[in-house]
Parts: sequence; C-alpha cells; structure tokens
Amino acid sequence: MSLYILCLVLFAIGIYCLLVKKNLVKKIVGLGIAEYALNLFFILLGYKSGGEAPILSRGLTANSFVDPLPQALILTSIVIGLAVTALMAAITLRLYEKYRTFDINEIRRLKG
Repeated sequence: MSLYILCLVLFAIGIYCLLVKKNLVKKIVGLGIAEYALNLFFILLGYKSGGEAPILSRGLTANSFVDPLPQALILTSIVIGLAVTALMAAITLRLYEKYRTFDINEIRRLKG
C-alpha cells in the first residue's frame, strides 16, 4: 500500500511542477516525474508476490503467473515518453534561441 502512496506523491509533484513552475526546463522535469510515477503504478498493478513467469509448464496454474501485459505496455510508454521529452527539449531550445529565456511569462510578454 505504501508504494501506491509513493506513486501518488510522485505524480502530485510532477503535476505541481507542470502547473506552477514558470521555467520550461522545470516543466519538462515535472512531466518526466509524473510519467515515471504512472509507469511505476502500472508495474505495481501487474506485480504478484511469489508469481512465476507466464510460461506454461506442468504443475503451474494460471493463478500463479505474473501478468506480462503491464510490463509490455510500460516498455512502449517509456519509448513514447522519451520521444515526447526529446521533442519538448528541442522546442524549448528553439524558444531559448529566439527569446533568450526559459521563463514562460517573459516569452508571453515578448510576443515576437
């Protein structure tokens, strides 16, 4: 149960960074924290204490297997998250080249 609370705390920290911080780099870090909190949550949902790999053999029942679907989905999520982070970093660098600041309020004020 405490790991689920950790996931919630990490997600809250990530959302806080996204909503409150004005620095674009801090927003990217906040998105990464929220993303990894969700990944951890889904991995925890698929975990079973004492579970076996889902390979059929004699003497094993379907109840003793660990669910492999969350693991496969999280691998896909990690790849997509890396691509989104790279895109956000590239856009942030372009904004910095144009406005010479990472502050969102300053970029909105300049409007150029």
